[in-house]
Amino acid sequence: MYKKEKTENLKNNIKYLIKSRGETQLSLCNSSGLTRTTIYNILEGRVVNVQQSTIRKISDFFGVSYKEIETVDFQEREIIESDVSPEGNMNPAAVPVIKESDLVRSLDKRIGELCTIYPLTYYFGTACNLIGVLLENEISGMNEPGDLLIVKKGLPICGKEQLVYNKDSKKLFMTTECCVDSDVVRVVGEVIEERFNG
Repeated sequence: MYKKEKTENLKNNIKYLIKSRGETQLSLCNSSGLTRTTIYNILEGRVVNVQQSTIRKISDFFGVSYKEIETVDFQEREIIESDVSPEGNMNPAAVPVIKESDLVRSLDKRIGELCTIYPLTYYFGTACNLIGVLLENEISGMNEPGDLLIVKKGLPICGKEQLVYNKDSKKLFMTTECCVDSDVVRVVGEVIEERFNG
């Protein structure tokens, strides 16, 4: 059973590595010195006991560990190590959580300063200049008090969902229309994640 499992892992890894690295069976054969029949037989599951020299040639071609190619699921591991996964190796971004009532007076402060004043949450992904806006009032038909909006502060991007503060009504609203700071509105930034209050 163990041999069969290793061979299955090897087969799946070769298929994944060929596809993800932009290679072909032919390029693998030409560069590793293996015959097309050998590769074909492995990929079709016709070989139960693959020779160690063959495994070494395949792992060398892809630049992966000789031991791991039979025991590790490379596709699963690369998904886990990708930067947007909470299980990955990327440090999450610390995001200051600002109550809606404190938002306007906090907008001109730098993120580093806000992180020392407010509680933090974390955002898994590549981004900077993020704040969390803890809603205290409903945004009609969209969000309720207690929801947390992760917002990328800064210039608006037309067509993306933005959080905007209306100075007259003293309320937040969301829009995909182009908005610029004016006497009436203040653009908070682009909403990149919504966390709903359970």
